[in-house]
Formats: sequence, C-alpha cells, structure tokens
Amino acid sequence: MKNFFLLFVFFCSLGFSAAAQRQIRGRVLDSQLRQPLVGASVGAMGTGTITDERGRFAFMVPAETDSLIISMIGYQMQSVKLPQTEREFTILLQTTNTILTEVKVTGYETNRPLLETAGSIGVLQARDINRFNTTSLVPALNLIPGVRMEERATASYRLSIRGSSLRAPFGVRNVKLYLNEIPLVEANGTIPLNLLDASTIGRIEVIKGPAGSTYGAGTGGTILLETLRAPAGETSAEVGAMVGSYGLRRYNTTVATASEKASFLVRYTKQQLEGYRQQSAMDRDVLLIAGQLYPSDKQTFSFHGYYSDLYYELPGALNREQYQANSRQARQLNVDQNASLNLNGVNIGLAHRYDFSPQVSNSTSIFGVFSFLNHPFTNDYERNTNQAYGGRTKTTYKTVIGGVGTRFMLGAEWQRSFVNSRHYENIKGVSGKLNFDDEVTLEQGFVFAQTEADLPQNFIFTLGASLNDMQYGLTRVMGPGQTASVANRREFDPQFSPRVGLVKMFSPQVSAHGSISAGFSPPTDAEIRPSDASFNTSLNPERGVNYELGLRGNLFNEKLTFDVTGFQFRLNETIVSRATATGVVVFNNAGATDQKGVEAALAYYILQAPTQPLSLLKAWSTYAYSHFVFRDYQRDDQDYSGNKLTGTPPHVWTAGLDAESRLGFYLNITGNYTSRIPLNDANTVYASDFILLGARGGFKQTFGQRWQTEIYAGIDNALDVTYSLGNDLNGFGNRYFQAAPGRNYFTGLQLKYLFSAR
Repeated sequence: MKNFFLLFVFFCSLGFSAAAQRQIRGRVLDSQLRQPLVGASVGAMGTGTITDERGRFAFMVPAETDSLIISMIGYQMQSVKLPQTEREFTILLQTTNTILTEVKVTGYETNRPLLETAGSIGVLQARDINRFNTTSLVPALNLIPGVRMEERATASYRLSIRGSSLRAPFGVRNVKLYLNEIPLVEANGTIPLNLLDASTIGRIEVIKGPAGSTYGAGTGGTILLETLRAPAGETSAEVGAMVGSYGLRRYNTTVATASEKASFLVRYTKQQLEGYRQQSAMDRDVLLIAGQLYPSDKQTFSFHGYYSDLYYELPGALNREQYQANSRQARQLNVDQNASLNLNGVNIGLAHRYDFSPQVSNSTSIFGVFSFLNHPFTNDYERNTNQAYGGRTKTTYKTVIGGVGTRFMLGAEWQRSFVNSRHYENIKGVSGKLNFDDEVTLEQGFVFAQTEADLPQNFIFTLGASLNDMQYGLTRVMGPGQTASVANRREFDPQFSPRVGLVKMFSPQVSAHGSISAGFSPPTDAEIRPSDASFNTSLNPERGVNYELGLRGNLFNEKLTFDVTGFQFRLNETIVSRATATGVVVFNNAGATDQKGVEAALAYYILQAPTQPLSLLKAWSTYAYSHFVFRDYQRDDQDYSGNKLTGTPPHVWTAGLDAESRLGFYLNITGNYTSRIPLNDANTVYASDFILLGARGGFKQTFGQRWQTEIYAGIDNALDVTYSLGNDLNGFGNRYFQAAPGRNYFTGLQLKYLFSAR
C-alpha cells in the first residue's frame, strides 16, 4: 500500500510538472542586417538552448517565466519579456562596441563571419563614422587600410582603393557603389558621393580589389552602404545641431519607429559651410526615407528614397608658389567664372527577399536614379539631365553533396541610363552660346554565379564568375558647324571575370585566406566624351588580375584582434588622365601597372568592464604599404615605365585611442601619417608628407527613461598642418595643390525623445 501511494504521488507530480510548463518559440536576428544569428544563447530560470542555422529556438520553460536572457559574442545581452500567447516571436540583437571578427559581412554575397570570408574586406559601423564630425565620409573611410578618400574642394570627392585614383581627376570611378543593395551611379558612369550625407549612413563594407564575380565591372573595388534604420522596438523623434569653424552650420531631425513587423525612418539634414578657402562655400539639403516590412518570417520588403540638393563652389588648384604664399586663396579664373556646381539628385530603391524553404531563397531589387547638373566651369557651362533605372536579382540554394555543405547562387544585374549633356560658353557664371548638345545612352548588364563548399579539415572553398556586357550610344545633336545629328556607337566585347577563394579555419579564433580574382573596368561617358567636344571611342577597358593572401583573428580572449593581407595586382590597359594645352582633362590607355602592397589592422582592448567607472579603453592602428609602379607606360616621347604610380602614397599609418565611461563620457583620438605623394606621371613633383591629429569627446545620457541626449565637441588638424588633401594629378599649368582646412573646431547637441521602447 505504501509503494502504491508513493507511485501515485510520483505520477501526480509529473502531471503537475507538465502542467506547470509551456513551450516558447522564436528566432534571433542581427538588428541591422536582419540575418539569423546561429549559436545565440537563449535561457530562462535554469533552462535554455541555442539557436539553429536559421536563428530559431524552441524549448520548455516553467509557467511562471516572464522573460528570457539572450546573449551572443559580439552582441549586447538582452532581456526580453515573453508574450502571453505561444506564437513565435522575433528578438533583435544589437552589436556591442567591440569590433569582433564574428561580425557578419555581406561582401561576395556570403553572409558569413569575416573569419570565414576569402577576401580583404573593411567594415565600418555607425560608431566609426560618428567618431568624427559627420560632415563627410572622408575621415571614416580613410580608417580602412588601402582606402584613400580625398576632398579636392568642399564636397568634391575622389575615392580610390589600392591606387585606383589615376583615372579620377574629379568624381569617383573604377569603384562600384551600392546603397541598400541598389547601384549608386550617375548615368555618365561617375559616382555622386557628394550627394550623400555621412550621418544617414549606418554601415559600410569595402571590398578591395576586383569583385567581378558578384558585382560586375570594377577593378578598384566595391563599396556597400546601408542607410540608418529605426532601432528595434522604438518609436522616437530626434533633433540635432552642430556649429564649427569656417562657418559650419548643420541641422538634422529624425523620426523613426520599429516593431517586429515593420520599421520606418525619415531623416532631414541641412549643412552649410562658408569654406576654408576663397570660393569654397557649400549648401546641401538631404532627405532620407527608408523602411522595412516583415509580413512573415519568410519575406522582407525594404525601400528607400534619397533626395539631395547640393551647391558648392570650386576654388581651383594652385601652383606651388601660390600654395606656399597663401593656401587659402582661389585660382582667379575660378573666381571670375564663378566656377561652381548645382546638383539635384534622387535615388529610389525597392528590394524584396523571400525564403521559399530553408534551402532556397531569392532577393530582387529595382531602382531609379534621376539628377540634374548645372555646372559653370572655367572653360564652359554644362547642363546635364541624367536618368537611369535597372534591377538586380539572385537566387540561393543550399544543399549537402557527399557530406559537404554546399551553397549555389545565380543572379543577374541590368541597368539602362540616358544623359542629355549641353555645353555652353561660360560668361562669368552665366550660360552663353550653346557649343554642343549630346545625348548618351548606356546599357550594361551581367550574369553571375557562385559556389561555396564547406570542405573537410575546416576549409571553405569559393568559386564564382560573371559575364559582363556594355554598350554606349553617342549622338551629337548639335555641334560647331554641324547641320545634322551625328551618331556614334561603342560596344565592348563581353568580359568574363572569374574569382576563386579558399579559407582555412585553424581554430574558431584564427583563419587564413587566399584568393585570385580577375576584373575589368570600362571607360565612363565622362572619359569617352571629355569636355573638349571630342569622342574618344578608341578608349579600351582596363583589365586586371589580383592575387591575395591574408591572416585574421583574435587572441587573448578577444582582447587582441588582427587582420593582415598581402596582395599583388597587375592592371593592363590602365586608364590615366592628363590635361591638354587648354586645361581640358582627357584620358588614354597607358600600358600596365604593377601594384604590390601590405595592409594591416590591429586593435587591443586594454579594458572592457561595463560595470566599472572606466568601461572601455581601446588602442588600435591600421597601416598600408603600397609599392605601385608603372610597368609599361610611354606617352609621346616620354617613357614613364618604372615610375611610382601617380597619386598614391607609399605609406599611410593611422592610430587611435578610444575611451568610454559608465557615466556616459567618451573620447576618441585619431592620428594619421601620410608619406609624400607623386603628383605627376614623371615623378618630378611631390606633395609633402603630413601628420594629422584630431579628437572628439562628449557625454551621452538617458533621463527619465524617455529623453536621450548627447553633447559633444571636437578638433580636426590640431597641429594646424598646411597640407593638400585632394591634389590635381598631372595638373595643367603646374597647378597641383588644393589646400585642406587648417586647425578647426566643432561642437554639437543631439536630443532624442522615446515615445515607446522595448
């Protein structure tokens, strides 16, 4: 009888125990990328689990459980209230201040951790952009070794990756740029980085070297930009203002809301600057509207509309004597002709992702780009109307073949653009007689495929390729002495761009990678049709092959992170620029270049103690060594073979110290050394080396659970160095130098109100 009673009690306790539990189901995603986080720890009241390959979890918890604790290396630990129902719910984790090798990258379409990626990729988060004054992306992008962004005049940018600035006397060429997976390019082939406001960008990935296997044409590299997104679970309004030296005034306002099913953000920014030099003022208005919809866990819609209204003046380059006598002066002809640029641009994109199953998914995007350019220059007055539209799609299939995890991807990208370009006489900033009227159409597209395999012995193999096609239509509607329109057409032979990569994981903390990639870069409309009214239809695409080896990882319990890469890039049919006797910039193919280099990044977390008064202290450094030379280059009767590549410094070293306190105080100190730079192909003129030092400090705090505020101040070029940040390469009349601002200061305030928060 006693045994029967005990058995009865035992089965009753099982029943009560079962009745006192319930199952919870959910998924854990990266809040920025909305990608599944594999291996995240989910726990409650002594029980828990980890997320699977789709970021999902399911387990039983005691009935009285009201919250979960979710944690993962590289992400902020989060406590989440459980829903009353048993429906599946989504948890979004924010990255920590630690830049870890566990962070996922989207480059090469892999969505893998950086440790598992075969290629040299630099990643910047919003905190990296915000360590400066956010008036431009220049200082943030220059944190990445091998990347050099210059500002020739206020808001006039040049961007190069591993020496690709040869063909960019103005604008950005030979580098592909995507904004929220949408190609960002003007119809004439240049990239309007000056339309972007740095504070609207939340994340940047830079792929160095040819990435043609998934991104088509471009031997310089590819940059993937993502705009800000509404913080998960918040509805908020934010305003801010900044003032600084040389008449800097900047204002912004943001409204954002986000839930499990949708997020929406609207941001307006206005920036004005009187300028360091004469004839260097600027005025820019930027409006960003961006959002994401998550109707189910299988699909995601995202969209953005980006409008920019930009005006800036062009002071022109100085010769060495003028530069040394008064670096703040402008070229007199630029002043007389009111050289300046008015640009209105709209970029619209819509993207959709659908997961048909755990094995099959598709992402498709469409876009439209429209802009109007009104540009009085020293030798003419240009009015351009640009429009472009296109789309991109890719389908991914995951499977297991012979015990090897394999992923296949197939996709395509296509775009068509049209430019109506009219050139007038410039009469002191007023358009005069029409000199010529051109219409240019461009169609370009490519198909791409890629395979990844997780091989035995912790090897990861990648093989990809793309087939590219491009053609120009050039019509001169009206020109000097012309009685009828004249049509020209240039069609390039299809270009094949393969890539092979291999990663060896020595441990979860250290990996080595190697890759071989080939790419090509066709001439742009601005290069085929320079402003001297000629058609340079004989210009050929650049072609290059890149070899790369690297080692990256973290040691000492992630206190030390490192990333070192060596590469050799051989470029044929190199496109270079030069100025004619009248000062017009023209282009030609210049034989070949040989570009060898080493890039390194190192960071050491001296202190990471969130509960201590000093919660973070980090020292970091990046370095790029570039041995770039012309391998075969002869122009007219001059042989420049063996000369250093124009516009590229052999040594660039950047270092910094970051400190944060539990009370909300922070300090970021940044220093940069750049060695002297050859300014002409003959290597007879150099820009001097220079050292820059800057800092930003501030205070962040939350008051009453609703108000968040940040007060900050900073200094740039603290040593008051006279230097030229954006030199004119092979400058006409020996005018090479575009002086950058001297010592300057800024201060600002951000105020945010939370209507609701998770």
